[in-house]
Amino acid sequence: MRLPLGIAEKLLLLISGETIPASQLKHPVVDELLAEGILYKPGKLKSRIHLIDKQHLFLFLKNHFDIVDLEKYVFTLKKSQVIRSELIAVSSDSKLKAVRTFKGFLINSYSPVKARLNGEPIEILPVIGTFHFIYDFETFSPEPDVTIVGIENAENFRYIDRQAYLFPDIKPLFVSRYPQNQSKDLLTWLKMIPNKYLHFGDFDFAGLNIYFNEYKVHLGDRARFFIPDDIENILASKGNRRNYDNQSLHLEDERIDEPEVLYLIDLIHKYKKGLEQEVLLR
Repeated sequence: MRLPLGIAEKLLLLISGETIPASQLKHPVVDELLAEGILYKPGKLKSRIHLIDKQHLFLFLKNHFDIVDLEKYVFTLKKSQVIRSELIAVSSDSKLKAVRTFKGFLINSYSPVKARLNGEPIEILPVIGTFHFIYDFETFSPEPDVTIVGIENAENFRYIDRQAYLFPDIKPLFVSRYPQNQSKDLLTWLKMIPNKYLHFGDFDFAGLNIYFNEYKVHLGDRARFFIPDDIENILASKGNRRNYDNQSLHLEDERIDEPEVLYLIDLIHKYKKGLEQEVLLR
C-alpha cells in the first residue's frame, strides 16, 4: 500500500498543529494510526482528528512507507515533472507515481541549423541515415529565422535531402510527427517557440484534417500548409482516387483562412484524387 498524496497533505496539517474533520480523513492508513494511538478522534459524529504523537507518526511512516521526510514526499508527488530517482529518494519506490522516462521528438536537417539546448549553442546536421532526438525540448530553441517543417510520413523524414528542391526560400528544421506517443511533446514545444511552422503532409483530406485539427488550431497564424507550386499537375497525373473515395474533410470551409488550402480542396474535388507526399521524393 502507498500513502496517497491527499492523506499525506492532511498529515502535514496535523503535524503543524491543526485538526481535521474526521469526514475528510478517511483511509485505511488513518484507521491504523487511530488504532495505534498516534491519532485521536473523540466521539463519532462531527468529530475532529488530532495528532497525539508526532514522533511515533514519523516512525510509522518510515516503517510502513520508507518515508523519512513527509514534506519532501508531498513536494515531490506534486511536481509536474519528476524522475524516478526522486521517487526512490522520498519513498524507496520508483513506481510511486507514473513517470514518463522517454520524452521528446526526432529532428532532421540537410543543412546546418543553429540552435540552443540547455543554454548552450549547438549546430544540427545529422549524418545521412541518422536523426537527432531532442529530449530536453523545453530548453531547445532554434534561431528565429528557422522554419519548423512538420513531416507526416517516415520515408519523407528519412530522405529530406531528396526534397531540398521544395524549400529553396526558407531555412528548414524538420520534425517528425511520429512516433505518435511523442507527438504531444512536439506540439507542446511548437507552442513554446516563436518560429513559423510549415506542415508538410499528404495532399488529401486526411492530411488536411491532421494539419487543422492537431496543429493549426493551436498555432494559429504561425502555421501554414505546404503546397508545391505545380500541385495541380502532380495531383492530376499522380493522384490516387482511393484517397478521395475513402476520405472526407472534417472541417467547414469557412474555418479555413488559407487561400492556398482552399485552392487545394477545389483541386481534390475537381480531379477526385488525393496525393501522398512520398510522390515528391526525387
